[in-house]
Amino acid sequence: MAKTPSEAPRPVNFDRIARPYRWLEYGTLGPLLQRTRVYFLPQMLDCRQALVLGDGDGRFVAELLRRNERVRVDAVDTSGAMLALLERRARSERVTTHRLQAMDYVPEAGTDLVATHFFLDCLTQAEVDALALRVAGGLVPGGLWVVSDFRIPAGVMRWPARFYVGMLYRVFGFLTGLHVRRLPDHVAALTAAGLTRIGLRRRLFGVLTSELWRADGNGVLQ
Repeated sequence: MAKTPSEAPRPVNFDRIARPYRWLEYGTLGPLLQRTRVYFLPQMLDCRQALVLGDGDGRFVAELLRRNERVRVDAVDTSGAMLALLERRARSERVTTHRLQAMDYVPEAGTDLVATHFFLDCLTQAEVDALALRVAGGLVPGGLWVVSDFRIPAGVMRWPARFYVGMLYRVFGFLTGLHVRRLPDHVAALTAAGLTRIGLRRRLFGVLTSELWRADGNGVLQ
């Protein structure tokens, strides 16, 4: 049965949280999310063409540009307000913004870095599976994909983490109309797309994870 207009879900809109986004983040986990984003920056200093999906207000992009003086960045987001903040923070001609769905963007030739920081958790499993195949196909051999995200750890922290992540989903669902309520398995998606995880850093008892993946799957980063 088709939904009536009153029953249809609200369209997802991150514009309304763009300006307070940084402070909402600090109010929940302080600097931990930004530390998670930038953990693998030292491994990105030789990258030249980056695709950044859903960077929010642009703090990762700004730091990447500061640390890597030759990289060019394509930043993709559906939120015009978030992209405006990103451009203002980056202040660089090396950044090109694209307001569209991630699945609608075709990576530039020579893309050797993909960054998805707290973005894949806004997608369904089917969307993450499809995005991984599409974007990984545009990575050069040896190209990197860095992921920051929430995870549900095993052991004693499993149920507190499930409660906390569930609460975050409910809050962001109320503020933005986001309908996703469950973390997708990005590890399975990236593995199926032919990438190998070469770096891993967990924080907050495993609730936060920084991961570095490589397209050719050779070797392990120490």
